[in-house]
This record gives sequence, structure tokens and C-alpha cells, in this order.
Amino acid sequence: MVTATGPIVPALLVSGAVATLVIGYAREIRDGDWVGATSLIAGLVTLGIGYLATTGQTVMAAAIAATVALILATKKQLHGLLDRLSEADLRATIRFVIIAAVILPLLPDGRYGPYDAWNPRQIWLVVVLVSGFSFAGYVADRAFGRSRGTLATAAIGGLYSSTAVTAALSARLRSGSGGDFLLSAGIAVASTLMFCRVLALTAVLAPSAMPSLAIPVVPAALVSALATLWLVRRSRDEAMAETVAAETRNPFDLLPALGFALLVAVMAVAARWAEQRFGDAGVATLIAISGSFDVDAAIVTVGSLRPGTLDPETAGLVIAIPVLLNTLFKAFVVFGTAGWTKGRLGIATLVASGLALAAAGIVTLI
Repeated sequence: MVTATGPIVPALLVSGAVATLVIGYAREIRDGDWVGATSLIAGLVTLGIGYLATTGQTVMAAAIAATVALILATKKQLHGLLDRLSEADLRATIRFVIIAAVILPLLPDGRYGPYDAWNPRQIWLVVVLVSGFSFAGYVADRAFGRSRGTLATAAIGGLYSSTAVTAALSARLRSGSGGDFLLSAGIAVASTLMFCRVLALTAVLAPSAMPSLAIPVVPAALVSALATLWLVRRSRDEAMAETVAAETRNPFDLLPALGFALLVAVMAVAARWAEQRFGDAGVATLIAISGSFDVDAAIVTVGSLRPGTLDPETAGLVIAIPVLLNTLFKAFVVFGTAGWTKGRLGIATLVASGLALAAAGIVTLI
């Protein structure tokens, strides 16, 4: 290994190589020829990779080398992408990188505040999700067209967090940067996939609760899916208005994301208070309240209970209640963010699917 000779020899070799690269680059610039900095940077990174490899950090060296090779192989495509970015696109990208890659890792991952209800990193993750879905929707609109981009983003986001997607699309409804039918269709798509995701996760994590849960959830999913088809059909009439709105849309609106994170923080305190105030009964309340904005947490909680703690019918009901609350909570988010005039279609879809869920659940209890 190079380091076996001591630090002086490696330092001299690296210094000489860096000096050679810099002198060569400066000479090309002096001759009047425009040159990119890619070769110089790649050469310097290669030196760093070689140093890591000779000091025993082979895994990190291999990972960096693979990443650099991928970037160099797609250099032409990356240049084409950058050429198509506007000043607003660059500002939005930088802002998102800051909140996702700079601020998020720096926040503490622990419990703070009243009842130890606040985890700063998890709360900020909500901001990252909401603003990220909004930004991803903007990118998808630019790449695939407004209709396909909005629906694709809503569908993908609905597989992870339909609540965050709803918050992001509600902000667009409020600003008028898109057709009401199209954005409401995106909310309906995310909600439909949430119902499907709930059934799939329950089948894996709490299979005994699956039959009783499917009875109220399947009708809700059907109502949401039918509303999606109707809204998508009506959105075709908005094609011209959507094209105009695409030119003025803000690709990165942080304020709605911060407001949604504040609401999540308040509800976290309410859930912890219920748990401490009502004891065992508070556990069910905790599942219901926390599930109103994170249904997956309710499913995981029920699935982690000891066998026999809840009978299958009760377990299905315990999961169905957070699903219903989450659906109504999203309707509240749309109303609070976009207002009734702009958000009435999304609100009506969510309330209708929630009523279908509640009605089917009540029928099973009678």
C-alpha cells in the first residue's frame, strides 16, 4: 500500500498530479479554447478514489467510482436536461435539495415537546414529502404534459402517502395553477390507491383482519375509482386552461407544506394526550388519531398486537376507523387549503368514499 511509505510520498504524488491537471487546464483556457471542467474534476475525483482504495476504504472507493462513471456516461443527457431548465426550475431544485438533503439530516431524531410527541426529523419529513410531491408533479407536467404528469405523480405518491399528495394538489387548487377537474382527479387517484394499499398491507401484516376490513373498504375504493374516471373525463374540457396555467405555476410552494406539518404536530400532541389521559382506552384513540394522517401506522400497530388480543372482526374495525378518519381528514385538508369553491370536487369525492365506507361498516355491525 502507498501509505506504507509514510505520508510524505503520497502527499507529493497527489500534489504533483493535481498541479499537472490544473496547469494543463489553465493552458487550454489561455489558448482561447473553451473547455469544460468535467475532465479536471473527474481527474481530481479519480485521485481521491485512488487514495481511498490505498487506505483500505475499498467499498467507499468502489461506490464513488461507480457513481462517477454513471454521471460521465450520461453527461450528454444531463447537459440537455440542464439546457431545458428555466431560472425558476433551478431555484426550485436548489430549494428542494436544501430542505431534503441539508436540513433533514441535521435535525435530531428524538422525542421532544409536550408528552414527547414531536420528532423534529419526522415532522420535517412531512415538509419534504408534501413539497417533494408538488415539485415532482411540476417536473412530470413538464416532461409528460399536464394531464398525464399530474395523474402519474398522484398515482405514484398515493402508493406512499395519499395525504401528502392531497396537501400538494390542494395547494395547486388554491393557486389556480391547473384545472379543478384534473387536480381533483389526482386527489381521487391517490385516495383510491390508498384504499388498495391498506388492503394489501393488512393482508400481509394483519391477515386475520382482512375479511372484515374488506367489507367497508372495497365499496369506498369503488366510489373513489368511479369518481376518478368521471373527473378525468371532465378534465379533458380544461385542456386549454391547463396549458395557460402551466406557464405561471410556482414549481415549489413551501408554505402549504409547512402548514400541513404544523397540523401533523398538533395532532401528534393530541394523540399522546389521549393515550396518557385515558390509559388503555387511549391506545385505541391513539391508533385512530394517528391513523387519520398515517393509516400505515394503524395497520402496523394492529399487526404487532399479540395473537388473541383482538378478534378478527374487531381488528378489521380498528383499522377501518383510521381509514375513515384519514379520508375525512384529507377532505378537511382540501377545504382548509383550497377552500370550498376550488376544492368542492375533491371534497365531494373524499366525503362520498368516506360515507360509503361508514355505511358498509355500519351494515356489517347490524
